[in-house]
Amino acid sequence: MSAIDLKTTRILTATGLLLGLVPSPLSAADVRADMKRADDFGRSAPVRVIRDEVETYWSQDDAVLVYRVDTAPGEHEFLKVDPETGGKLPAFDHEALADALGEAANQKVGKNKLPLAHLEPAADGKSITFFALGKSWRYSPADNQLSPSDQPLPAAGLLPPEEAGRGTRNTGAATALTIENATPGEIEAFWINPAGERKSYGKLPAGQSTTRETYAGHVWLMTDAEGAPLAGVEAPPTPSLARITERVKPKPRPPENLSPDGKWRALILNHNVVIEPVGSGASVTLSTSGTENDGFTRPLIWSPDSTKLVAFREKKIIPRTIHMVESSPPDQVQPRLKTLEYAKPGDEIPQPKPHLFDIEYRREIALDQSLFGNPWEISDLAWAPDSSEFSFVYNQRGHQVLRLVGIRGDSGSVRTIFEDTSDTFIDYSQKFFIHRLPASGEILWTSERTGYNHLYLIDAVSGEVRNPVTRGLRNVREVVEVDEKKREVLLKIRGVSDQDPYHSHFIRVDFDGNRFTRLTTADGDHSIEFSPGRKYYIDTWSRVDQPPVTELRRADDGKLVAELERADDSALLKTGWSRPEPFVAKGRDGVTDIHGIIIRPTGFKPSKKYPVLERIYAGPHDHHVPKSYFPWSEMNAMAELGFIVVAIDGMGTNWRSKMFHDVCWKNLADGGFPDRIPWIKAAAGSRSWMDLSRVGIYGGSAGGQSALAALLHHGDFYQVAVADSGCHDNRMDKIWWNEAWMGWPVDESYERNSNVTHAAKLKGKLLLIAGELDTNVDPASTAQVVAALQKADKDFEFLPVINAGHGAAETPYGKRRRAEFLVRHLGAD
Repeated sequence: MSAIDLKTTRILTATGLLLGLVPSPLSAADVRADMKRADDFGRSAPVRVIRDEVETYWSQDDAVLVYRVDTAPGEHEFLKVDPETGGKLPAFDHEALADALGEAANQKVGKNKLPLAHLEPAADGKSITFFALGKSWRYSPADNQLSPSDQPLPAAGLLPPEEAGRGTRNTGAATALTIENATPGEIEAFWINPAGERKSYGKLPAGQSTTRETYAGHVWLMTDAEGAPLAGVEAPPTPSLARITERVKPKPRPPENLSPDGKWRALILNHNVVIEPVGSGASVTLSTSGTENDGFTRPLIWSPDSTKLVAFREKKIIPRTIHMVESSPPDQVQPRLKTLEYAKPGDEIPQPKPHLFDIEYRREIALDQSLFGNPWEISDLAWAPDSSEFSFVYNQRGHQVLRLVGIRGDSGSVRTIFEDTSDTFIDYSQKFFIHRLPASGEILWTSERTGYNHLYLIDAVSGEVRNPVTRGLRNVREVVEVDEKKREVLLKIRGVSDQDPYHSHFIRVDFDGNRFTRLTTADGDHSIEFSPGRKYYIDTWSRVDQPPVTELRRADDGKLVAELERADDSALLKTGWSRPEPFVAKGRDGVTDIHGIIIRPTGFKPSKKYPVLERIYAGPHDHHVPKSYFPWSEMNAMAELGFIVVAIDGMGTNWRSKMFHDVCWKNLADGGFPDRIPWIKAAAGSRSWMDLSRVGIYGGSAGGQSALAALLHHGDFYQVAVADSGCHDNRMDKIWWNEAWMGWPVDESYERNSNVTHAAKLKGKLLLIAGELDTNVDPASTAQVVAALQKADKDFEFLPVINAGHGAAETPYGKRRRAEFLVRHLGAD
């Protein structure tokens, strides 16, 4: 086929469907065109999936459920469900309501685009209130009666304008904000974006109001006519009223560190602990040994009976700083030096430690620090309700000891209440959980002591395990809720038998491990949302090869009431797009299942031969292959260049067994490649269209480290790599992430795992990318690889992206250069 014929097939039909994307490696112009077509298609792909998102509205006492679901691009309908029987029917006559609403508001309203929000069905099902077109309405479906509702909009909590300056941080469900100007003059409304920048949404005269469509969590700022800030508001999940009357003043802060009896205030003065009486009297200095280099600091924690005080003391350190040159500042001609604090593995850290003070005798009670002498972190601080003991979690530097330490309030004696130890590492950042149960003298604690992450019930006095709450070849992913009254927990787990072990499921179980109730059962990745009265819940599940299914279930036993919706992606499939394909093969040991997915380009032809491109990220903090359905991703966009794209979770990644995870220990260069390569070969063994004579790999950050390692250690299999923002030497990267998996103190394993150390082994075609202003991974990490490759006289390409930060390959320029490099060196038929 000629280039002209190829281009002819790459067109959008009048209905916007993408046909036959068969990318060409002929030129950079072709790659740019393919990327644009893929981007255009990617923006439209999600809207071709319908009935995939369900928005629910419950009546009081969970008697009636109404939900909204998309039925076509830009269209939706509302349905009513009887939660007892699962019976479902239209919530009302959509055309009749559209006519009534249009007549009342004097504007055209489409029956398939009813602008209803914040629906509240009556418990008897005979009426429904909602917010639409700037007003609240009540509607009776039986007689088609629509009238303004006397139910006022709930008031949105106003913020001091200084607090609005932080900008939008969260984006929730669509909602509406009515702004009422109750000031004597004109005001102006601004949306504040995540960068803290203002976008005006118009001025509002005195005495008038306006309604703005927005999203829960979005931050708005109102100013007066001269631009002086008046008030901020973070949009609530439901339509609300922001009534602006005057400048909102910051709330006065209560005195900090007051004793529970209100008699004393604790503070740090000249690096020492001081208490001063509330009202009158002389202050009392409790410590005198604190200095600038070894001083006391917060937090200051009173015992419930106000007789004891815990303060922390830490050594002063000189933090490491890194420097980078902003070569092209937007506001000046000359470069600017940027300096930031950036601790790296092995660096000295402050290590605050607790000290105990007796208020009655005005003295410090000496503590034996041997059980908490080398902290990475001390956290989860708490006094016993009777003030008998102060306890905290001690995470020892090196992350091989996690200990719950108790300190007697009267004597200062120190004991180990409970601890976990590991010859490798304790995954404190992902798997740690503690919940104290003071009424019963118990503790809930997660631990991998059996090889999987389970929840345990521990006696807080003896420190003995009363019983495991969970058992088996599964992991507790999250403790969602603890019900102390019912003595039960709601858990998200991974590892349901006969399913992909990464699927998220939900269970409820008693503290004693009995009454185990599965709330989710279908073969997929699940999320749940309870009704307000918690009689029911909505279970939404999917897989990469199964569009979302939405179910209504009973909360007491998890039984299915009704399937509400099953998403339809037939319109997307008609374009030639295909769902990702899950694939499982054995890992390096010939026994362990390794899971991944295969993504084909739109217009895929099984008669062709396609180069294989792996998207790698092997960070041990998580697993990284998607498990739930997605119509489009950056992997799809890469596939459109003419590749078969694969993603794999090899050994060393998280949420399988502890043994599976431990492969990463002091061994990040492994990257799971002994599992990835057999997996790709097994997949190609039954898929003749996967051409293993052309295999490439790309990744960023830890994935950039692995992408380069593929060519250094497995250059006989991978021929091409793009490594973006890589932490190529773990001594160069941030302290917490690297010490978590490589350990402390820094030893020979750091050098052994460094890409710099092995630079002379490079085979294949390599493109290194780095942002000159990367504050996540020191850009010098990439520069040192460049230096080592040059010293070894290796050919490669290096692309510094000016003014870019972490993930420079995801900038428009970086994406295009990455795509051109991969197409140029891997090619496509």
